[in-house]
Amino acid sequence: MKIVSQKGHLTLALPEFGMPLIIDQFAEVATSATGSLNTLSRAGRINGMDIAVPAAVFLPSGGMGHFGWPAIQGHRQGRQFVFQPSNWTTVESGKVVTLSASDPGAGVGVRLTFERLTGPVRRTRVEVSNLAEDDYTLDRCMAGSLLIKGGAEWIEAMGDGWGREFHVHRLVPSRGVWLQESRRGRTSHDRYPALVARDRHGSVYAAHLGWSGNHVFALDQIDDGQHLLHAGELFEPGEMILASGETYVSPWFYIVSAGSVDDVSAAMRQTVRAHVLPKLNGPTKPRPVLLNTWEGNYFAHDINRLKAQANRAADLGIERFVLDDGWFGKRDDDTSSLGDWFIDTRKYPDGLEPLISHVTGLGMEFGLWFEPEMVNPNSELYRQHPDWVLQIEGKPLLLSRNQLVLDLTRLDVCDYLFDAVGALLGRHAISFVKWDMNRDLTHAGDRLGRAATSRQTRAFYALVDRLRAAFPDVEIESCASGGGRADYGVLERTHRIWTSDCTDPLERVSIQAGAMRFLPPEIMGCHISASPNHQTRRPHSLAFRAIVAFFGHLGVELDPTALSPSEFDELKQWIDLHKSLRHLLHHADASCFHTEMGDGRHVFGVGLGGHVIASIIQTDQPRAEQPCPVPIPLAIARDAEVEVRMIGPGSPPFVRAAPAQLELLSGGIVSSGLLASHGLPIPQLYPQSAILLELKQREAGNG
Repeated sequence: MKIVSQKGHLTLALPEFGMPLIIDQFAEVATSATGSLNTLSRAGRINGMDIAVPAAVFLPSGGMGHFGWPAIQGHRQGRQFVFQPSNWTTVESGKVVTLSASDPGAGVGVRLTFERLTGPVRRTRVEVSNLAEDDYTLDRCMAGSLLIKGGAEWIEAMGDGWGREFHVHRLVPSRGVWLQESRRGRTSHDRYPALVARDRHGSVYAAHLGWSGNHVFALDQIDDGQHLLHAGELFEPGEMILASGETYVSPWFYIVSAGSVDDVSAAMRQTVRAHVLPKLNGPTKPRPVLLNTWEGNYFAHDINRLKAQANRAADLGIERFVLDDGWFGKRDDDTSSLGDWFIDTRKYPDGLEPLISHVTGLGMEFGLWFEPEMVNPNSELYRQHPDWVLQIEGKPLLLSRNQLVLDLTRLDVCDYLFDAVGALLGRHAISFVKWDMNRDLTHAGDRLGRAATSRQTRAFYALVDRLRAAFPDVEIESCASGGGRADYGVLERTHRIWTSDCTDPLERVSIQAGAMRFLPPEIMGCHISASPNHQTRRPHSLAFRAIVAFFGHLGVELDPTALSPSEFDELKQWIDLHKSLRHLLHHADASCFHTEMGDGRHVFGVGLGGHVIASIIQTDQPRAEQPCPVPIPLAIARDAEVEVRMIGPGSPPFVRAAPAQLELLSGGIVSSGLLASHGLPIPQLYPQSAILLELKQREAGNG
């Protein structure tokens, strides 16, 4: 049995027949340690196979002694349904190892790609080719497998639904298969394509599928008691039929193992920064503070009112003005005009240019909202091209949010969208596109009646890639009724996500904490909205709203002309403070963390080079008589002196504070050793309030 090993990367064993055996996916195991590989040949129960059938197999297939969940399956009209490749070859180039093999009897070839990324993070991709003359139906092809050694003690999945994206749920897997399947045609709000697990030895794993369509995660307890996690696309029946010579290429599957949840999350965030996000031309600029017009206007567009809002936004220090839904067709509500990407002359008699010129003349960038993948039945586009929507002959067209979905697998549809969106981007000084997708996919069939969800997703990618190639300086936000499309696949071609349509800061604490498991905070749209909140009707102080939004890509989601003078002054101070610290908050090498301390207290922090910004957030009424000291674990040298200061406008929301606590938070000095071992004695906060701290390591001889 041949050993494939890459230094610091992985160790696999290649059998004469079958898929590779996993020895270690995160380290090189010396050939001398593997010996004759007898350790891989274990006898089963008395009613088991007479030959050794290893349990820890990368992408196991069924039918030849593996009785667990098959990660790869296919057939030719019900025949040649067993896949057992042989004659493995290996190519190693830098950080990439590629394994290739074929099954002549099934007429199928396979290529596995293993790539080492940032630190301990790895990613895999699978390609399956039809080598025979007749069609091959690929029923299932996972993008990779992750061995959780010794079995999973617990797993954490994310998602609840609209307005509660990224909520973390810890589960204890039972014997058998734990399955997460999403058939919504996008990442989804309720079943995020990622997982965190801890094995019984204490190691923590994280996995993410970089794919924006239907997906499946399968956690299988294999015969030896360990767990294999498989992840990949979820195909509709007959969706993936490969003609002779065709190849299916899976999405990337990202995996990491480390000692803690914080460690795997930090590694994933750095991977997004270094390997996933598109790079803009020239040096990366600071993430501009933006005003989004949606909650301040909804569909009521009045150019004079919008100009007045732009004036106030500029006075606040806002750097980007984003015109949301309602500027096109005859769009007075959500029942009409999607697809009619021409300017509504009732609202803008001279077009958008007067507003855009006004905004850019104030020194701000201009952004525009689109929903290119959708169409309203009440639109000029649909009346002219009713055949352009996803549909299945003989089945009703199901509306969602008064919308149907355009069939992007048609070249004429994509050409129309490219021309319509491109005309506006080419004609105007538009620096930012908010790309929305406000409904799940149903009756997802093409004009020939074939299942089209996978091809729809790839066509969406191709359309965005085409627009980015034509307009490389335009930044794009991925919005899908909030965080419904926020995976690494869409982030390869967009620059930020709209984390949730729910802007209530109390809800956002859990939403943003969960999202930070896999996403760096600077790409998460975090907006300060009005009070009472438009989704929950809860009132909150401006300080609470600002501090919860402070660490992300900061925005404002309200009518700035409606602010009182005191609110305006306070909001400007929060924006100025954010901009003054943005070099730290959004630094590519900065570390960030979230700690849920219990008793309703959350701590968020970002640190680099002895400089830390941390927020202390109290969500609920505390039960304890005294609050637990707050640990600040970032970016401070051992036994250094640290200056602590509470920052931001307004009075602190302390229930009661001792004089020594107030003195400490006003520039007091504390030892970093005490900070790490004991934490800061923060006074008790009122429910739904927060404070912001700055900690600086003092230079030797200073003071």
